[in-house]
Amino acid sequence: MRFPLASLPQVRREVARQLKRIPQAKWWFLVALALLSSGAYASVLVPQVLGRIVDLVTDGAQTQDFISLCILLIIVAIAGAVLSACGFYVVSRISEKIIANLRENMVGTALGLPTHQVEDAGSGDLVSRSTDDVAELSAAVTETVPILSSSFFTIAATTIALFSLDWQFLLVPLVVAPVYYLASRHYLSKAPQRYASERAAMAERARRVLEAIRGRATVRAYSMEDATHTQIDQASWSVVVKGIRARTTMLILNIWMLFAEFLMLSVALVVGYRLVASDALSIGAVTGAVLMIIRLRGPMNMFMRVLDTVQSGYASLARIVGVVADPPIPVPDSGAAAPAGKVELRNVSFSYGDSWAVRDIDITINPGETVALVGASGAGKTTVAALLAGLRVPDHGQVLVDDFPVSALSDRERIARLAMVSQEVHVFSGTLRQDLTLAKPSATDAELRDALKDVHALEWLDGLADGLDTVVGARGIQLEPVVAQQLALARVLLLDPAIVIMDEATAEAGSAGASALEEAADAVTRNRSALVVAHRLDQASRADQILVMDKGHVVESGTHRELVARDGIYQRLWTAWSIGR
Repeated sequence: MRFPLASLPQVRREVARQLKRIPQAKWWFLVALALLSSGAYASVLVPQVLGRIVDLVTDGAQTQDFISLCILLIIVAIAGAVLSACGFYVVSRISEKIIANLRENMVGTALGLPTHQVEDAGSGDLVSRSTDDVAELSAAVTETVPILSSSFFTIAATTIALFSLDWQFLLVPLVVAPVYYLASRHYLSKAPQRYASERAAMAERARRVLEAIRGRATVRAYSMEDATHTQIDQASWSVVVKGIRARTTMLILNIWMLFAEFLMLSVALVVGYRLVASDALSIGAVTGAVLMIIRLRGPMNMFMRVLDTVQSGYASLARIVGVVADPPIPVPDSGAAAPAGKVELRNVSFSYGDSWAVRDIDITINPGETVALVGASGAGKTTVAALLAGLRVPDHGQVLVDDFPVSALSDRERIARLAMVSQEVHVFSGTLRQDLTLAKPSATDAELRDALKDVHALEWLDGLADGLDTVVGARGIQLEPVVAQQLALARVLLLDPAIVIMDEATAEAGSAGASALEEAADAVTRNRSALVVAHRLDQASRADQILVMDKGHVVESGTHRELVARDGIYQRLWTAWSIGR
């Protein structure tokens, strides 16, 4: 699954909506229109003045007349450049604001999307759209807006100027226009799909690379380096192949343009010869007209050539708008009473594609009770945790929190009830205080210190020279896994939810930090309902109830004492765990 591509009407609506967000965008657009039109008219005057110089040479005019026309030529050229540059600036300013707003909207929308939707689509696709596609769109706008604006106004001004000289010069665009039309039609019939395929291949490459980086420990543990490298190599080669196919369409377009240029100059020379021979126009006037046509080759060629960039930019724009076109509708409050911490999974089943991850799961967690899930890797423990957290939507059955489906709870209601701590936690860049107050913006320094004390991180905090003002994360101190996990647990304490889901939250502790993290985890689950995916069986042994999973089913349940007394899976796991310790 991937995030959708926006249709042309959706792209138009989104761009129009973004334009309305820019103050006085309509008036700025009119200013840009006036500047670009004036600049194009001034640029068209240049070849006309050159034609008049030719007539002066033919007529043997005085030096003073040459000087006057030369001064006029310089003024016209400078005026055209200045007016066009100002117009480009205004247009670029508007377009860059639109891109910036689009980027903000996409990130904001992505943060508000249901997590299961992001997981299904793949984080690599979202990362690619927010980085590669935004960069591609920005580069396309920067490159094409000046060219398209200049080309359009220059072509329009030149056509008007040629018609004012003699209507026969209109034969040039009339003869050449069908060639350009056929060339652009052929290009546009193939380029959009090829560029879209290239962008999708880039997203797949990003996904493969991200998975390899994030799962590097698993890759090494299972000696999957060669297979992972092959997958990345195949994804990268797919980008190369599809990129070459996209650029091939541009090469074919170049051949069409060479033919159009030859045809345009040939027709212009024939028409000019006939007009001079019939004394309809002077040599200077025809020279000016031909110079205008020669200058017209540049805008036409640039216009056709930037179709390559335009298509690539449009493909990126469609991918960006595909995320924001249908933003998630906020779930209203369900009317649930104050958080109590009751959890029920009723006959829940969930599948990844064709295979069932969990089947017919029935779990009840009463307020204040801790339930541990144990079992071999792939048994379905993490899937159950994700279903309870609302990160996944069951295919069958119900996941209830305080007698309400978890998907029916609003964000406010869910935050008050549920918090999840996984094995992989993120330390946000900023001060330690900023990192912690994400969970409770109004928390005082005393509350922050109390939370760190409860998770046994106060001694570590006191060892920092800047205390809570210490910068952590990517731009500061790189925290050890144990400390990062303690910060995550401290945030849960500050959030104070009724239900805590811990998905192997102490797995990164190692022998040195096991005791500290387990005590921290006990502090977090105390007086709360908790579902603990237990990596360490001594943590599971302290739970009120233990559920043993195997191949997506709950095969054993009971207290630690009851399960050890049986000759079952848990008894064998406990024996192996005890011997290993």
